Amino acid sequence: MGNDNRTVLITGFGPFGEHSVNASWVAVQNLKRRNLLPDVNVHIEEIPVDYQEVSQIVTELWEREDPLLMVHVGVSDFVNKITLEQRAHNTGYYLKDIKGKTPNKECCREEGEECICAGLDMSRVSAEINNADNELQAEVSYAKTGRYLCDFVYYISLSINKSRSAFIHVPPLNQPYTEDQLGEGVAVAISAMLKQLPK
Repeated sequence: MGNDNRTVLITGFGPFGEHSVNASWVAVQNLKRRNLLPDVNVHIEEIPVDYQEVSQIVTELWEREDPLLMVHVGVSDFVNKITLEQRAHNTGYYLKDIKGKTPNKECCREEGEECICAGLDMSRVSAEINNADNELQAEVSYAKTGRYLCDFVYYISLSINKSRSAFIHVPPLNQPYTEDQLGEGVAVAISAMLKQLPK
């Protein structure tokens, strides 16, 4: 059976602040380059740390690709494991993006619900990573997306389809994982997520 109808769309963020090389995009590129998910059609996209552009790009990606699974990957200085986010929030986006702007009314979707939880069970994904034969560790988070682009992009996707959306936080490069390890960690996580979706 071909994989034409099993598209997994994975995004990573571009540079911002001290992250002139964003580990999230490095991890996503590594996964694609090494073909770590051979049984699905992997489409990757770098997205800017820009509220307005993210809102437009992600919505268009859903419409154009209709992915089986949309996975956003972001970097965080506050994690040292593969961190699987279970939910995202609609308001409180007071931090400025790379263009020095915040979203209108510091809100993702006007009149949207305040918090959306993913339909995927991230504790099962975390367990698969922790039980795999590698040096990676994972954990589930309900709050580490923060009120910045990571939470913002996740909320957009969850509002479109919460059953097929995910967010993975990775630590900065070599803190402690190498580029290859980050790519492998994201791949193992996505493989575990796909097991929860209908064939």
